[in-house]
Amino acid sequence: MSVFDKAKAKAEELLGRATEVYGESHGDAAAEVAGEARRLEGEADEEAAERADQQRRHPDDDGLAGAR
Repeated sequence: MSVFDKAKAKAEELLGRATEVYGESHGDAAAEVAGEARRLEGEADEEAAERADQQRRHPDDDGLAGAR
């Protein structure tokens, strides 16, 4: 995942959190739920990017084995 994709995922997460906070503060349940969904999607994209980076650095490491 490129730097731009990572930045986009972080921006989605932050925008989702802002929408979620707006919904909480204004009593807008729809905005709160939409913001939470957007935030979670951004977090998932960030985690996927991190896993992909780790796989590129250590392609033989499946993450299940202990320290060698």
